[in-house]
Amino acid sequence: MIPPVYVKPFVRRQKNDATDAEAIVEAASRPTMRFVTVKTEDQQARSMIFRTRDLLVRQRTQLINALRGHLAEHGIVAAQGIAQVRRLAAALHEAVDTTLPALVRELGEQYLEHIDRLSTEIAGLEQRLRRLSKDDETAVRLQTVPGIGPITAAAIEAFAPPMTTFRRGRDFAAWLGLVPRQHSSGGKQRLGRTSKMGQRDIRRLLIIGAMGVIRWTIRTGPAEGSWLARMLTRKPRLLVAIALANKMARSVWAMLTRGEDYRGSALVAA
Repeated sequence: MIPPVYVKPFVRRQKNDATDAEAIVEAASRPTMRFVTVKTEDQQARSMIFRTRDLLVRQRTQLINALRGHLAEHGIVAAQGIAQVRRLAAALHEAVDTTLPALVRELGEQYLEHIDRLSTEIAGLEQRLRRLSKDDETAVRLQTVPGIGPITAAAIEAFAPPMTTFRRGRDFAAWLGLVPRQHSSGGKQRLGRTSKMGQRDIRRLLIIGAMGVIRWTIRTGPAEGSWLARMLTRKPRLLVAIALANKMARSVWAMLTRGEDYRGSALVAA
């Protein structure tokens, strides 16, 4: 299997089945062509659990935002986030004897029931992912990296090809879309923004984990002279999180190719 974006340059003029087939044959004959790694049945099963959880999380977020929007029109305002659901529920229960219409309270209770049911299902899927990660040696090794938990470890196991596919850690980071976009010419390197041309699920989880590490480091105080401390003094937090996610991806490649546990360097002093 070949990604369509790699076949497109070989399509000549008009597009039809014969031209597409000729382009596929031409692309497949190239010695440097990159093919899609076929997943095992176990990887497909793990990816289904992860994608199902992701779908339910998005549905819960939609319900929470819809409830916040409806109640805001009646003077009940709450901040964003799952933690504000209790505040919305308390406001609905306290509004029984106020001017809040009965229909709004009734529909609001339906929203809360849906949110509670989705939260229960999400917790069950997360528990299953934790059990799978607990019994898998590779997932246990991945969780020794600060910022990588059971969910991220399960995503790497489900979506990433064997690490031997990549020649070095930077190739894996580039596959995730965590390296700058290049527009170099004439021997002069021009690096732009992060490409984001890669596996979005793992990339998103690594950045979220990196941001958690940064928040924890700011609260407890970074080690003096460490890479993370130097970056936090010069760069915005989100940019530092992306750079740390890049380092985490390279660490994952090194750990899985060498069969070693994490020996972190970003959080300790040089």
